[in-house]
Amino acid sequence: MSIPRTLTSLGFFFVLFALQESVISLIHFPIAGFSLYLAIAIALIALEDHNGSIVMGFLAGFVLDLSPTSNAPFGQWALILTLVGYIFSANKESISDLTASPLTFVLFVAFGVTTALVTYLLFGELLGEGNGTFKRDLIVIFANAFWTVIFTPIFLPALNLFHRASLTSRER
Repeated sequence: MSIPRTLTSLGFFFVLFALQESVISLIHFPIAGFSLYLAIAIALIALEDHNGSIVMGFLAGFVLDLSPTSNAPFGQWALILTLVGYIFSANKESISDLTASPLTFVLFVAFGVTTALVTYLLFGELLGEGNGTFKRDLIVIFANAFWTVIFTPIFLPALNLFHRASLTSRER
């Protein structure tokens, strides 16, 4: 991933983070909340090539670690999303088959968001954080997956355009 593309992606994640914290977090969704940031980050990680997935995961996690509402230690989200980027990178051929169809891509993003949230809870338990009751955590994860399936088709075409526009001629 080139340096200008890395800086563009980092700026995009900061804008997306500001949108998540100032607008999306204030909306009271039925059941539980929705993380637009995580859905878009997982989708962008899935669209990247081998090295780009890992870098994009780290950048998305680094920006998410700056959240003032997060109780996690600094670097936990960077570690989790870098791990997700590594898993996507290692399985790039299978993932490219899933991202070919819009329906499977939406379900894949929902699965990726759910996996990232479960990993966050597991790391939280290892670090001794109080994440809440099991029932409440299960409701939040289910609701986030539900809202991700509902809202991902809305932003997916624009996200594909952004991804293609951010590619340099060498990366195309």
